[in-house]
Amino acid sequence: MRFLRWMVRFPLVWLTIIVLALVLILSASGALQTARWIAVVYVSLVIAWTLFGMIRDVMRGHVGLDVLAVVAMVATLAVGEYVASLVIVLMLTGGEALEDYAGRRAKRELTALLDRSPQIAHVLVHPHSDSDEIQDVAADDVEIGDLLLIRPSEVVPVDGVLLSDEGSFDESSLTGESLPVHRQAGEEVLSGAVNGSRAVRVRALRRSADSQYQQIVALVQQAQDDRAPTVRLADRFAIPFTAVSLVIAGAAWGISGDPARFAEVLVLATPCPLLIAAPVAFLGGLSRAAKTGVIVKGGAVIEQLARVRSAAFDKTGTLTEGRPDLVAVRAAGGFDEDEVLVLAASAEQYSSHVLADGIRRAAESKGLALRPAEQASEVATNGVTALIGGRTVVVGKPAYVESLAPDTVRADIEAGQAAAYVAVDGRFAGVLLLADDPRPESAAVVAWLRAHDVERVTMLTGDARATAESVAHLVGIDDVHAELLPPEKVHLAGQLRPRPVLMVGDGVNDAPVLAAADIGIAMGAKGSTAAGDAADAVILTDSLAKVADAVSIGKHTLRVAYTAIWIGITISIALMLIATTGVIPAVAGALIQEGVDLATILYALRALTGPPTGLVVPTSDKELSPAR
Repeated sequence: MRFLRWMVRFPLVWLTIIVLALVLILSASGALQTARWIAVVYVSLVIAWTLFGMIRDVMRGHVGLDVLAVVAMVATLAVGEYVASLVIVLMLTGGEALEDYAGRRAKRELTALLDRSPQIAHVLVHPHSDSDEIQDVAADDVEIGDLLLIRPSEVVPVDGVLLSDEGSFDESSLTGESLPVHRQAGEEVLSGAVNGSRAVRVRALRRSADSQYQQIVALVQQAQDDRAPTVRLADRFAIPFTAVSLVIAGAAWGISGDPARFAEVLVLATPCPLLIAAPVAFLGGLSRAAKTGVIVKGGAVIEQLARVRSAAFDKTGTLTEGRPDLVAVRAAGGFDEDEVLVLAASAEQYSSHVLADGIRRAAESKGLALRPAEQASEVATNGVTALIGGRTVVVGKPAYVESLAPDTVRADIEAGQAAAYVAVDGRFAGVLLLADDPRPESAAVVAWLRAHDVERVTMLTGDARATAESVAHLVGIDDVHAELLPPEKVHLAGQLRPRPVLMVGDGVNDAPVLAAADIGIAMGAKGSTAAGDAADAVILTDSLAKVADAVSIGKHTLRVAYTAIWIGITISIALMLIATTGVIPAVAGALIQEGVDLATILYALRALTGPPTGLVVPTSDKELSPAR
């Protein structure tokens, strides 16, 4: 069955094999004229079809590399080497099959993600009973709040909250982490994770289209559709290589006086390293990145990652853990500390800022019940305003709170701390101090980038300057731009030199600068959908070390692609020069050409593997020391 599917997919390959076999049989039986006419007619049809495709490519702005194959087929027919012309057709049509095989292998990790996309969900018919009566529905039809039954070894169809006491899930397709992850009741379970050995109940938290796995699938499909850099690579080499090949073949003809020498040389001019090897290398790089937990949106991004010369980082949630803990409440204006905390936490229920989560956790840990708001609104990167119990509560940056409560007093904070200012009914109510430690790997990533051709590393953050400079000092960054609004981040990123510029961020406020940078990388494990949509690459695990992985994979992939091209071109030119002496017959040359093609493609598959980054990440915060 597999062979039949292959025949249906590539009919020209087996048709060429049949014609070649028929021509050889007729030639051996003495029917040379019939064999010659069959070959001439078949090869002429292939030439016409190839020329049509070349013209179409030229009209799209791409140089047609198949011109060498067309000239070689015409030349072999003209000098009576019709068997060689059929072998060239076989190589040309077989190249498509070879590309298909190599491409499938190169993108196997990407394809595996698509193949495992959840399709069916088991919705509990009576969610408030102990009954497990279920109704199977398409994953796309699951509504928020539906109760789902996930059987052993099944894929979680949508993001949800675990209702069972505990569960074990394989999240390797999402994060690259091979060990099962244990979840407790109330924790979030991501779509695409594979359930362990016991059935569990989950309440749907998001619809399928908004769930983690479907967003990854969308990124993968976008990555597979982007073939731009391989076209550019081919265009860079196509005209020079074609010209050199024709000059060598023409010189051989002119010097020898034998037109057959032109055909014998030209059959060794293989464009396969450009047409197949380079695309295979980029697909391999995309696949390897996906396996490590980084979805790169196309080969163009791989090429940019290989050339990055400047890097900019957001602070909170990127260079830091993104899980700030409350360390102090400084009440003012006669307000009580618990009152300030509960009002602030109640307002922060309606905020997506990373500090909001720390404030809410602190209130809940003290047993303070959060209050609902009659209305609430957030000004991105500035703060949130909520009407709670008839009182207007504002929580946010000092300048924002001061614009609504003129009596706001700025607090003295220690290095590494962040402050959320609170106002109630237009009066300053106090300051909440939170601390967010740098990630253990941040300093190592910054040092690795500097050691691998990144000349400038900077921090672009909306946080207070004292806090930003403290974190920057710990991770080894000396170029700090703090208290920035999103437009200011975009402007500064555009001014950074040298280029290309890599920007790493995680929140909604980072989306504009991620889109504006030459390469935007979003921390997708806890980051926003907006950041992921705007970025060129998304890190699926909560680790900044993946930035080094992405840059390393980009450099290795581009190196493999160029090497494969040069291997093919160098061997081809050497063989063409040898063929000028007449020692390589046309048929043998056509067969040797396929060997060169195969060698370059096998080399291009090296992009699937590569050297480790060598990044040394401290195992605890105690190993972090101020970078000098």
